[in-house]
Amino acid sequence: MSVNSTTKPANETNITVAGAGPVGALLAIILARKGYNVNLFESRPDSRQHDIYQGKSINIALSDRGWLALEAVGIADKVRQDAIAMKKRIMHAIDGTITEQAYGKDDQAIWSVSRSGINEQLLNLAEKEASVSLHFEKRLTHVDFTTGCTSFSFDAGQKKSHIEIDADYIFGADGAFSKVRRLAQETPRFSYSQSFMPQSYIELTIPANENKSGDARFKMAKEALHIWPRKDFMLIALPNPDGTFTCTLFLNDESKNEGEHSFNSLKKRSDVITFFNDNFADAMPLLADPIDDFMAKKASPLFLVNVDPWVINNKVALIGDAAHAMVPYYGQGMNCGFEDCRELGEIIEQYKGQWHDIFPAYQKQRKINADAITELAQRNFVEMSELSGNSDFLLQKKIEAKFHQLHPELWVPLYSMVTFSPYLPYSQALAIGDEQKIIMAKIMQIANIESCWQDDFVYQKLLQLVEEQLKSKENIDV
Repeated sequence: MSVNSTTKPANETNITVAGAGPVGALLAIILARKGYNVNLFESRPDSRQHDIYQGKSINIALSDRGWLALEAVGIADKVRQDAIAMKKRIMHAIDGTITEQAYGKDDQAIWSVSRSGINEQLLNLAEKEASVSLHFEKRLTHVDFTTGCTSFSFDAGQKKSHIEIDADYIFGADGAFSKVRRLAQETPRFSYSQSFMPQSYIELTIPANENKSGDARFKMAKEALHIWPRKDFMLIALPNPDGTFTCTLFLNDESKNEGEHSFNSLKKRSDVITFFNDNFADAMPLLADPIDDFMAKKASPLFLVNVDPWVINNKVALIGDAAHAMVPYYGQGMNCGFEDCRELGEIIEQYKGQWHDIFPAYQKQRKINADAITELAQRNFVEMSELSGNSDFLLQKKIEAKFHQLHPELWVPLYSMVTFSPYLPYSQALAIGDEQKIIMAKIMQIANIESCWQDDFVYQKLLQLVEEQLKSKENIDV
């Protein structure tokens, strides 16, 4: 058994990280800079030399929580060079009407970044750390949750070979299909659940304008996330630096009622053509071979996991999607994983490298917040696919934005709390957002709100309701 590393200095402490995706690579950098020796293992080939992201979303939305973690390791500016700011949503109605909604203030945006690009930059940075060793095409086969020993298999010519790695601690950063997590299910009192969403997704493409340069390469507004909301399904598009857009179609696997569309019901080419022409007529001239793509691609499922505990025997811990895989509707999956890494680094400092204190604090601090953003992500499908094109919903957002301008200390919209308030825990954002929802329901019941929403009495009423809510909370606290 490994010596209890509470008695070891950092430079004599060995940590195995399983999974060299963006979260695993960032974690390795942070641990190395705390002085630890890190073995970073990946079952797939090196993403800098091979395309390992087939079947996964090409783009990810990076927001302030993610940027804060990248800034902590000094790579944010480099990543930003290849990122595109998306300052607003643009909603495309079924009749072609376009409406817009700013994500926040003028200088606030979420950023479209390449999943493979950010992974490669983090791997390059990890490789420069003297105490990080990278190992690719090594498949995890066994974890000893008592000793910290792991086994990996790999191809050695015509036969399989195995290596064993002794470590003081292990992190499972191996994603939504985590092998570390699967092996942890064999340990006592480990709770795990996996829930599939009704929707799956495929990716489509809007190519760049040929023979154009600069912003003219883009066939739609560049600094926006485009949404075609259709209630039970939707199409979204994120811009790429080369002028293309990566589009994702979210659609139910099975039809809920007869006549409704689903991946399973759209098998005939003629039905697929009708589906796209009826629902995405304005996107059809922009998309590259959407019918052929739809017919050829297998839809990828969307699911979320719930795990408890994240830490086993104060020896092995889960992090990122391995601990909290969530649906992508809030664009916070990788942001949350990066936040796991950054806050773990702070906890290591707080407890001065004493891992018997670090691990419990990590789980306590991160799990409640991962649970909160997982819940918000599920809810956000309705906002994106249905409410984002609803006039009452858009009006409510305008009222909230104006009240925020009048009283920024009293009201920050939920989206801004999640996306642009990186030091506010997700759990607090969820709780405050639920309170705001109750208050705004009362405001939206004001007679003729659509015509009087800019009048002073609306904001006086809103201020009164907020102050009453704050007073009731103070009484409860007392």
